[in-house]
Parts: sequence; structure tokens; C-alpha cells
Amino acid sequence: MIIFQLKDGYRYNSDTMFLYDFVQENGLKGKVLDVGCGSGILGLLLKRDFRDISLSLLDILEINIAISKRNACANGLDAEFITADFANFKTDVRFDYVVSNPPFYHDGAKESLNEHLRAARYSRSLDLRDFLAGANSLLAPRGTLIFCYDAKRTAEILTALKEFKLTPTRLKAVHPRRNKEAKLILIEAKKSSKSLMKISPPIFTFEGESYSAEAGKIFARADTKSEDFGL
Repeated sequence: MIIFQLKDGYRYNSDTMFLYDFVQENGLKGKVLDVGCGSGILGLLLKRDFRDISLSLLDILEINIAISKRNACANGLDAEFITADFANFKTDVRFDYVVSNPPFYHDGAKESLNEHLRAARYSRSLDLRDFLAGANSLLAPRGTLIFCYDAKRTAEILTALKEFKLTPTRLKAVHPRRNKEAKLILIEAKKSSKSLMKISPPIFTFEGESYSAEAGKIFARADTKSEDFGL
């Protein structure tokens, strides 16, 4: 899949690849909303693999929607495109899935001067509680939210999910290496569910100086090629 991106802006990384793999594990159907879609890579990969889904891509930045449209066209994929601040987004449509790699760098982190990078990375662009409240309001009964976040905030996430009546049903941690603490947590939560939570085996990104065999398989499955987006 060809993915156009800004040369000097936020560019997708392994977080999105691991989230893509986590989302597609159990299949996908119905209406899917990708929140903070950026270049559209997550939603478009899912649309490529699950052609029958109805995909909507949402981002607060007009440039990201323009890039997503370009990527959808380049790969022959259909989607609806929405420019909106998710914290204030309203619609009568209810989605079977909300998926997202939302901005989660905390306010104490050193911020880039690049506006595109700031919007994509820092939680002030979309607060965790605003994100979960919005997802809850847009999910259909028994709908599913799947997202990734800073692993250090897992306790806060689980508390907030309970507040918004979303039941965590599956978690997977991503570690840089086997002897390093997790940096990323992948989370699936369902609306109106009484299911117990499953803790999946972790992912280790590197083995020695190379990507791990599992990470390599995920990247190969995604099969993406990046190109610079010209304004």
C-alpha cells in the first residue's frame, strides 16, 4: 500500500502497525470510524483487508484529510472524510468500531515546534476523557473501541473506561526489548459487555539490533511504502 505523508510533519510509525495488527486479529465488519486518522493509514489498511466495512476517517487538521483522500484514491479504496475536532464531534450515525492512535504524549513532555507534530502527538489536542466520552457516544450498542496509548497510563485508562461504561476486553503490551518496560498498550473495550478481560502475549519490537520476528511479520503484513506528499 502506498502512503503519502508530509516530509516534515508527523509520519506513521510502529505504533500504528502494532495497532493495525491488534485490530484485525478478530476480524472486522460494519461501520468503522478512524479517529485522528492522520494520513489515513490505519483505516485504509483495515479497508484493504476487510473490503465490506464502511470506513469513515476523521481528523482535526484539513491537511490530514487532504492526505487521506490522496491515499484512498492512490490505493483504490472508498471512505468518508470528516474534518472535525473529535471532542466536539456530533453525528446521528453509530459505529460498530471506533479505532484510533490518538495523541497521548503528556503535557510535561518537551513539545516540538512543528504544528503538525504537536497536533498528532500531544494529549492536549485530544484529552483522554474527551476521547473516551466521544467514543462512547458514537458507538452502537455492543460496539467496540480499539486504540493504543502510553503504557504508563494504563491504570488511568482502565478507570476512565469504567466511568464511560466501556468494558476492557483485551489488552496487549508492546515492549522495545525483552528486558525493557512496556512503552505502548493496545486496548480493546466494548460497550454494554460483561466479558472478562484477556491479556494477550506481549510484543517485543527488537531482538538484538534488528526487528523481532513477530514485528517483522506485522510490518510485512501491512506492506506499506511511504511517499512524500506535495502541497
